[in-house]
Amino acid sequence: MPRVYLETVSTLGRGKSIVMGKLGAQSILFAVIVQILVISAAANIKNLRIWPMPLSVSYGHRTLQLSNDFVLKTEGSKYTDASGILKEGFSRLLDVVKVSHVVDANFSYVGPSPVLKAIQVVVLSPSDELQYGVDESYNLTIPAHGNPAYAHLTAKTVYGALHGLQTFSQVCHFNFTTRTIEVHQVPWTIVDRPRFSYRGLLIDTSRHYLPLPVILKVIDSMAYAKLNVLHWHIVDTQSFPLEIPSYPKLWNGAYSSSERYTVADAAEIVRYARRRGINVLAELDIPGHAQSWGNGYPSLWPSKDCQQPLDISNDFTFKVIDGILSDFSKIFKYRFVHLGGDEVDTSCWTLTPRIRKWLKQNKLNGTTAYEYFVLRAQKIALSHGYEIINWEETFNNFGNKLSPKTIVHNWLGGSVAQQVTAAGLRCIVSNQDKWYLDHIDTTWQDFYSNEPLTNITNPKQQRLVIGGEVCMWGEHIDGSNIETTIWPRAAAAAERLWTAYDNLAKNPSQVTRRLAHFRCLLNQRGVASGPLTGGGRAAPEDPGSCYQQ
Repeated sequence: MPRVYLETVSTLGRGKSIVMGKLGAQSILFAVIVQILVISAAANIKNLRIWPMPLSVSYGHRTLQLSNDFVLKTEGSKYTDASGILKEGFSRLLDVVKVSHVVDANFSYVGPSPVLKAIQVVVLSPSDELQYGVDESYNLTIPAHGNPAYAHLTAKTVYGALHGLQTFSQVCHFNFTTRTIEVHQVPWTIVDRPRFSYRGLLIDTSRHYLPLPVILKVIDSMAYAKLNVLHWHIVDTQSFPLEIPSYPKLWNGAYSSSERYTVADAAEIVRYARRRGINVLAELDIPGHAQSWGNGYPSLWPSKDCQQPLDISNDFTFKVIDGILSDFSKIFKYRFVHLGGDEVDTSCWTLTPRIRKWLKQNKLNGTTAYEYFVLRAQKIALSHGYEIINWEETFNNFGNKLSPKTIVHNWLGGSVAQQVTAAGLRCIVSNQDKWYLDHIDTTWQDFYSNEPLTNITNPKQQRLVIGGEVCMWGEHIDGSNIETTIWPRAAAAAERLWTAYDNLAKNPSQVTRRLAHFRCLLNQRGVASGPLTGGGRAAPEDPGSCYQQ
């Protein structure tokens, strides 16, 4: 039976470099054995279809059938599942492994093969609080024998257990002859945990409105790939679709009366995501990208003819920001809030006479006024219990002035993460040349190869990179094409963020077959993932099998 092939590859690879330098027949013989094992282990990767790749895996060559009454058992678990998160996760597992087929098992075809009766899930923490840094690790074993035969899943938290169920779903297959669900390659032993605690996907509901069912479906697909943060870029220059009870005229900036989200809608997005182990990061991009605010409150504009950034000279501006963040705090329970801060053109401030006068009175110019606005907004967010994420321009312009609770979101420069962590601040990596999904000419290979810790060798600095995020900006995206633009490229980044560095493929071609299988799995589950050929929104070139496209 192949044994923990990923660990074997890395360990034996180091061993090979040691023994090949020695002389003598015994050393040479050992080196030859090592070489054979390395070749064998590398070949075995072709037989695995799990995405993203776990920390360690061992598997066999036998097959089990799931019982017609395959059940969830939780004896010994400290988690009571009063909220039903685990039960719902198990129900979703059954739905996705059936892939909408009718399971009408005829065990006369099966013969003496064992039947898997249940999955025993033991969660060690009684809490189901979902927050940044929650333990997402799990151990999954599926034995070849047992009377009765049970799969065993152990996790520190219910969210680790959900990840384990996702992995279990990927080793299940519908058999069209027996009409049963089979588990191939048993026995399985999987030990798994994520490399980074922040694994995000940004959606943009200002450039195009995304209906609520579309957003919920995106959340489902994120869970399949073990992404755990939905970064919701809610408002921007073009529209303000969210209801804000403190300032109800703000959503006058929506494209239409039907292209809006109520408070209840936002709460449902948060609830739905949480039950799949996904946090929702709300973004309020200020002071630029805010023209739509003034449709409801024109006094937020510097002038009728110069409508952004928000009027820095008006205390009402900061009262509105305070009201929005107060309302946010009742809905978005994630530790962080995103305050944008990018692409701020201060010319509306310096060209508007009354604001220019205010700047002069306060001894500010365009540059220092930008700093003043960002820092004042940060203080408001801190007062509501949030830690802050800002786009990298804030760091590039006045990084030493930012709150120490700031996370800098890299999107421009390739060396920004190095500089941010050297300054002692945390960082999220989303460099646009590799992880912007709206750049449809960027291939999945580019997404897979993008390393968040490039040129960061100091362990202390490495720990300050909390993760990364792929960004689905919405200028050319709506409900008609969002899935094909996100997938499968986001899955390539998801493995980079989940899988231990030593277990990542050094050449993306090594994972092509496995990613193609995951893409087809997404299609089977109703997710409109494009083929691997080409960049974003690629279409199949010719007739053929899904697995070859």
